Amino acid sequence: MLTAAVRDLHLSHPGEYLTDVRTPFPDLWQFNPHITPLKDKDPDVRTIAMNYPMIHESNEGAYHFIHGFRLYLEDQLGIKIKQTKFWGDVHFSREELSWISMVHQHFTGCDTPFWLICTGGKNDFTTKWWIPEYAQQVVDHFRNRIQFVQFGASGSNHYHPPLRGVINLVGKTDLRMFMRLMYHADGVVCNITFAMHLAAAMPPKPNKPKRKACVVTAGGREPSNFTFYTQHQFLHTNGALLCCDNGGCWKSRTVPLNDGDRKDKELCINTVPLFGRQVQKCMAIGVTAKDVIRAMEKYYEGGALKYLQNTKTIEATMP
Repeated sequence: MLTAAVRDLHLSHPGEYLTDVRTPFPDLWQFNPHITPLKDKDPDVRTIAMNYPMIHESNEGAYHFIHGFRLYLEDQLGIKIKQTKFWGDVHFSREELSWISMVHQHFTGCDTPFWLICTGGKNDFTTKWWIPEYAQQVVDHFRNRIQFVQFGASGSNHYHPPLRGVINLVGKTDLRMFMRLMYHADGVVCNITFAMHLAAAMPPKPNKPKRKACVVTAGGREPSNFTFYTQHQFLHTNGALLCCDNGGCWKSRTVPLNDGDRKDKELCINTVPLFGRQVQKCMAIGVTAKDVIRAMEKYYEGGALKYLQNTKTIEATMP
């Protein structure tokens, strides 16, 4: 989202500003033409701690997440910044775009079409997680028609139950590798997370649709207008359950993790038993495997994408 604000600042006021960023993810900013290395202690440099306070009005407001940093930067600089494109701003070098995908290089030996799929996420907001058993049903339904690649970070703060019948790259990519993987993918199934925003920001791959296919297992945690991109299939339950009848519930966790985090007190108030545990009702009844399957099928029935031809899906893990 910050990449969009920086882009729009420069497009609205060309030549008036030099900008640099300090973020936990510098790789996201590689090859960005709007970035100029600046020194923090330079007396001519102003440092702005960026924020997006409009999130607190998102349930009843009229803005998307992409407007958050831009509006805040307008207030800080006392200027108007025009919103240009409805996605973030990521860049690749010509060399990167010429490389084959990890799937091609390490697993199939050819330019195999594939979808990325996520089964979990970080422990901070477990209410965002979709149901991995549903994800497995989706993979099984499209066996030998769509190759799936499971992604996610590894470590104690992440949870990604492994799927059968997929190429498992959980913990096998750094940020830049994942960006290139997204570039080559036909689409992605994920919750409301970095991957959906990255999918929206992808430049088009030759002979593929202009915008990346994406099915978002959103549920009821966040208001759809705040996170939905027009090219995505956004599966939400806003208005269908009393717990999210006025936008999103914004709860943090489904059950306490007893890790000392205050998010243990921000629990989902509407859980149901499913697959031997308590899960969010919004996900259990509103974002089923059938819902995701139907959303994915639209891209093929509409002609934007094509199923695998004369090949079978594979199951593999990067060593």
